[in-house]
Amino acid sequence: MFIPYYTGKVIDILGSRYREAKFYTAISLMALFSMASSLSAGCRGGLFTLTIVRLTQRLRVLLFRAVVQQEIGFFESTKTGEITSRLATDTALMSRSIALNVNVFLRSLMKAVGIYCFMLNLSWQLTLFTLIDTPITALIQEIYNRYYESVVKEVQDSIARSSHLAGETVHAIRTVRSFGTEQEEAERYGARLLETHRLKTRRDMIRALYLLAHRLTKLAVQVIMLYCGQHLIRTGQMSSGNLVSFIIYQEESGRYIQSLVHMYGDMIHSMGAAEKVFQYLDRKSTVPTEGDLKPKDFKGHVHFQNVSFSYPTRPDVSVLKDVSFELRPGKVTALVGPSGGGKTTCISLLERFYEPQAGEILLDGRPLRDYDHKYLHTKISLVGQEPVLFARSVAENVAFGLRDYSMEDVETAAQEAHADPFIQQMERKYRTDVGEAGGTLAGGQKQRIAIARALVRRPQLLVLDEASSCLDIESEHKVQETLSRMRGQTVLVVAHRLKTVEDADKIVVIEEGRVVEEGNHRQLMEREGAYHRLVQRLFTQNGDVN
Repeated sequence: MFIPYYTGKVIDILGSRYREAKFYTAISLMALFSMASSLSAGCRGGLFTLTIVRLTQRLRVLLFRAVVQQEIGFFESTKTGEITSRLATDTALMSRSIALNVNVFLRSLMKAVGIYCFMLNLSWQLTLFTLIDTPITALIQEIYNRYYESVVKEVQDSIARSSHLAGETVHAIRTVRSFGTEQEEAERYGARLLETHRLKTRRDMIRALYLLAHRLTKLAVQVIMLYCGQHLIRTGQMSSGNLVSFIIYQEESGRYIQSLVHMYGDMIHSMGAAEKVFQYLDRKSTVPTEGDLKPKDFKGHVHFQNVSFSYPTRPDVSVLKDVSFELRPGKVTALVGPSGGGKTTCISLLERFYEPQAGEILLDGRPLRDYDHKYLHTKISLVGQEPVLFARSVAENVAFGLRDYSMEDVETAAQEAHADPFIQQMERKYRTDVGEAGGTLAGGQKQRIAIARALVRRPQLLVLDEASSCLDIESEHKVQETLSRMRGQTVLVVAHRLKTVEDADKIVVIEEGRVVEEGNHRQLMEREGAYHRLVQRLFTQNGDVN
């Protein structure tokens, strides 16, 4: 702030009777203040750059933690591209805006106050005149913000849509390739990018008009100020050096006032991003995981008690209607019925992916929601028909979610799942990376690793949802032997293999969301009811599904 002041002093010294001592004093002070200013600016900029990096990291961790704790219905109604866009783009924009605006605000406010003090000292008349520029600038900024904010939100939503399309296409690349729709998908992605481009062009046009109006206003004020300044010099109210100092101060004050106003506009620009980030951060899961029950004596006795359920995305369609049945410890229970009858939904409710709208699911006589989330899922293990593997090693996939485990535990579980033979044939054995979503493995191999991942936990309740649909006869036989050796465990099976179903201790037949029959294979076949019709219709002579 002192540099323009001494610049004017130097001009006055050179323009009047030259005094060497005053000249060197002014030059030395200018050099000293310049060095101090540069050092302070470097330290301030470095500290705020570090702040931006740390804040971005913290925001992304907080947002990711909040997202993964949401219920499954949230992910069904929210596109993956939107979530990744919030994590990658909006958090960076939000943290940069916060840290940068604090930096700009402190710097601009201090300099603006100091500069106006110098300007009042040089000429109070010109200072009052320059204040006219402030309300005009604020009015232009307000009009600009009003139109700019809505366009920015549209741009962010458009970017999220294009990100979702790209992610969806890459994830389903096998389907895209099999139908030969590469060109069509590229055109769809291009259309989304064109939409984003149009919105960005509209946004940039608004900004260009704003800059034009702002600079024209600034130019008009400078012309009028120079005219008034020459009048003050002619009347002896200020010197030429003071006018030069005042002009420099006026330039700087305009820049800092503009920074303060722009900071407000930038906050408006980032409000759309921050609003979406905070929506996710503040959102509470509709399936709470706040239970604290961790019993030492866990039996695994499950009781579905008059359960009714509709999916959040289809609230008007009842998937389960007053469903009641039991899973007893040490027994194998099979769920059978036509597709869409509600079998997988029962498993999803047992895993607490959703909360039933009516009824209760009791585990050892206590509601599922009373149990600690982490504890519950160490006691219950699920193997799905299409198991998901991660781009990690075989051992890491088998031990997924376990903190304390040994390679011996992993190998034992793999042997029980009949996965060890093909793992031993891999180049790096248990350290082999399985690729994105297990893409380097066959369907049956992925299922065996998923079964090993369930068995390594030694769960008290094992849930198998078409877990052997891709297995060959030998592998399925080995897995069945492993399950038959288990003692005291509760096993729930959904299968389309007659051998698996008829060996179950109890069979529950579900049709159209209702339990229509219960009993073992022999009892249900003798009744010649729904189960008998299902066997006659669906199972082939060798026991497989048509």
